[in-house]
Amino acid sequence: MSDAIDLDAYLQRIGYRGAPKPDQTTLRALAVAHAAALPFENLDPLCGVPVQLELDALERKLLYQGRGGYCFEQNLLFAAALRMIGFTVQGLIARVLWNQPEDAVTAQTHMLLRVEADGESWLTDVGFGSMNLAGALRLEPDVAQVTGLEPFRLLERNGEWRMQACVRGDWLTLYRFDLEPRASVDYVVANHYVSTYPSSNFVQHLIAARTTQDRRLTLRDREFTVRRPGMEPERHTLPGSEDICRVLEQEFLLRLPDRTRLLQKLDALPQ
Repeated sequence: MSDAIDLDAYLQRIGYRGAPKPDQTTLRALAVAHAAALPFENLDPLCGVPVQLELDALERKLLYQGRGGYCFEQNLLFAAALRMIGFTVQGLIARVLWNQPEDAVTAQTHMLLRVEADGESWLTDVGFGSMNLAGALRLEPDVAQVTGLEPFRLLERNGEWRMQACVRGDWLTLYRFDLEPRASVDYVVANHYVSTYPSSNFVQHLIAARTTQDRRLTLRDREFTVRRPGMEPERHTLPGSEDICRVLEQEFLLRLPDRTRLLQKLDALPQ
């Protein structure tokens, strides 16, 4: 895959001002801005529309059509922007353990990035939905690292790493991974699986998320939730499909595709 994108259009889309440099300050700022501007969403898999990972398709969808996407789309676009700025970036792949037992054996269905900046290795991930890492972590185990929201940390044992977040006092694992760089075909295969397999959450459920500097917004089917650090979650049930569309547009900043087709899918969501 070519890594050339319209960097100016990307920076404008995420609201980044200034001249980006390949340093940790820029890396953190870009990740925060990206997570706030480009929402996690699965409208294409939900509606049976193929998810394309070619960069021209990602540019068209995320930069010009007012859409978001899920991990492969988000992190492939972010990696391309980082490389154009001058960062060295490697794509990794992970097994998701969020809301799963620690010893669960899950498929490799999540993408994250290893980035070199200021002589150090960092991990960043703008595509993990409800627990998006809005920032970057030093590739250093057993150290709690501050982000704008929850603390995060990395654990390592025998070459296997785990990404964890401290949620209301408990360290919870998001996913496990190794540091083997992955070829683009690995993401193509995983993307096809999660976007078309009949039992995939992305096919069966509406999922959206957006992470700002002070809160996390999530939507699963008809439940819209706002989470702020140190506060009880605010939960709202959206009874009608038009209510869901309104929240997708106003809270998740999405320009909705093919409204007729989308409304048919939303009408079928469980009450």
